[in-house]
This record gives sequence, structure tokens and C-alpha cells, in this order.
Amino acid sequence: MADDALRHPRGARPGEKREGRVSLVGMVSDDLRRRIVEGELAIGDKLPSEAELTQQYSVSRTVVREAIAALRYDNMVEARQGAGVFVRNNRPAGGSPFPQPDMARISSIIEILELRAAVEMEAAALAAARRSPAQEEAIMERYDDIDALIAEGQPTRNADMAFHLAIADATNNPRFREFLELLGISAIPRAMLQPDADAATPKDYLLKIQEEHKRIAEAISLRDEEAARQAVRVHLIGSQQRYRARLRPEG
Repeated sequence: MADDALRHPRGARPGEKREGRVSLVGMVSDDLRRRIVEGELAIGDKLPSEAELTQQYSVSRTVVREAIAALRYDNMVEARQGAGVFVRNNRPAGGSPFPQPDMARISSIIEILELRAAVEMEAAALAAARRSPAQEEAIMERYDDIDALIAEGQPTRNADMAFHLAIADATNNPRFREFLELLGISAIPRAMLQPDADAATPKDYLLKIQEEHKRIAEAISLRDEEAARQAVRVHLIGSQQRYRARLRPEG
């Protein structure tokens, strides 16, 4: 895959800017969330189809899919194979079955990263073997979203999570997505360490992470299972090393 294949937006309407699409996703997901919380869409109700939501909000199907993915991440809706998307909960998920790590202890963060590495290395290998062209495109779009947010100096934690969820989806085994959703926000340690999103994260740090994301996406695109597995290993083991460095005394 050429470098520019990872740098140009995919799936947007002609002339639709990437950053504009990211804002539209928030608008649609926020309104659907409101409709669920206020009871307009009750628990058990089926959401309108992608085509209907596209017409209702005057956005592309890609925007609708990402907005629904955000609601799935909040555990408010669930997709049922061949049936559609249904309301599961009328309140955003307030917690995770996983005990949240003690973010005052770097060792707790490392524990989460070790767990993610064990699962996501295999997820990336499976994604390389099984991904469809549409799933490959979704991974590239999530990569592009992070790029756009870094360029704007905006928080990237949600887009980072969406990238990893897109890889989980490409395994075609829903348990991988469910695992990451159970971890919740603790899957992205900097989101927990910095309550003000990740506005304080140095740009060079984010660019380093993004370069690691690029290698993962390339390997999955090339259907190289071992390269995908190792790219995730480098990414998550590297994160562990960066946090371990905080444990070591300076000087």
C-alpha cells in the first residue's frame, strides 16, 4: 500500500472534508442518543435503516455507520445479524464489568496494555486474513480521522478507540469488539490520565502512535497476518515501555 493511500480520506462524499464528516458524526450520534434517552426510541425499538437515517440527517452512509458505532460503544444499541440495530439501553454506559484500573498507579495501566496485546495481536492477524474490502476501507477511514484530528490539535482518544474497534470488526468475530467495549475508556490510558481529553498530549507522541497505526493498517491491507500481529505487538509493547519509563527514577 502506498503511503498516500493512508493519507487521503475514503468513503466521504465528493467535496466533503474529513474534519466536516467527523463533526457530522458527532451531530448524528448526539441526536440519536437524545432520542433514546428521551424515550422517542424505546428499549427494544429498531433504529431506522441506514438509508432512512441518511435521508433524515442529510449525511452520507459512512457518517451514519460511525454514529451508530459510537452508540454501540456506549452500549446503547446492538446490531442483530440480518435484523438491524436495536436500542439496548437508554443510558450511556456508566462503567465496565472490568474493574477500572487505578490510574494513580502506572502498573495498572501496564496490566491493561498487556491484556490488550494478548488479544489484539491475534485480532489483527485474523483481520488480515478475513477482512472484506469494506472493512479494510473502514480501518483506513479511522486512520484518516486520527490524522485530521492531530493536524487540528484536537483530542484523538475516541478516534484512536474507533481505529482499534474497526480492526476488531474486521475479524468477523464479534467477541473481539465486545472485549474492547468492556474495557471501555481504560483501553486508551492517556484518556484516563488526562481528564481534559488528550489536549496535553505532545504532538510528536501522537505522531509516533499514528506511525504505529499505519504499520498495522498496511499489514491488514496486504493480508499479511504475521506482519499485522507483530505491528500490534510493537504498538502495544511500545506503549507499555513508554509507561514503564515513568516508573523509573530520573537521573
